[in-house]
Amino acid sequence: MKKNSLLKKVFIIAVVIWVIMLIKQQIHISQYNKEIKTLTAEIEVAQEELNQNKQDLEQEKINIELPEYIEKLAREKLGMYLQNERVYIDSNM
Repeated sequence: MKKNSLLKKVFIIAVVIWVIMLIKQQIHISQYNKEIKTLTAEIEVAQEELNQNKQDLEQEKINIELPEYIEKLAREKLGMYLQNERVYIDSNM
């Protein structure tokens, strides 16, 4: 009789420990799933930014070959102007 009672208690304790471990694992799985969703969203945002940068660079590549763009860059970035061109500088700036 005592052996059966002791065996039942051990079995119940084992089942309780097993249930607690199962619950802890489910909590961890839930946390990992949330982290996966967050990281997936971050990856999607980064991918969109990369695609936009790629499109911008492709457009820049096309523009570099246009004479108008080259002239614009020479004026704005290098301060270069065409021969016999008058340049007026606003002294109030």
